[in-house]
Amino acid sequence: MRIEKLASAAAIAAAAWFSPASEARGGEWGCEVLLCASSSNPSWRGVPACHPPMYRLISAMGSWGFKWPTCPEAGAGTPGYEQYADCPAGWSVGYSDNHRGARSEPNRCTLVRNACGNRYGGRRDDCRQIVSIARPRREKPYYFDIPNSDGRVTRHWFDLKK
Repeated sequence: MRIEKLASAAAIAAAAWFSPASEARGGEWGCEVLLCASSSNPSWRGVPACHPPMYRLISAMGSWGFKWPTCPEAGAGTPGYEQYADCPAGWSVGYSDNHRGARSEPNRCTLVRNACGNRYGGRRDDCRQIVSIARPRREKPYYFDIPNSDGRVTRHWFDLKK
């Protein structure tokens, strides 16, 4: 994907914002959503022109059969979603039990410690202590991966809070 394609998508979306027929063209709406969602300073909430397409998106998400509007010109596809942030350094992703012994969602961070210190004696497994904390939630759980002209991908995180 080339940055020129993203610039082209930006021009299409900008024209769509001022076009009275923009409601009828889903591709343009997808480009508007992509541009607004990838806005970081300010976020889409700070750009008045982004309110109509983003509020439309938020409303449409509650509809049966909802499909993300896309912007083929940008090559970004539909967004990803990661509810949880990374665990702190040295911690691993853990899971809560669902009271039937099965794993639930990856909503914990765990750390294995040596609880015996330098004491000798006893089995090694007796000294193993597993500590668990709640895994932090992302403020911005949605993201678009947008390809650059050099072949790298830039991840743009966003949220859909009004």
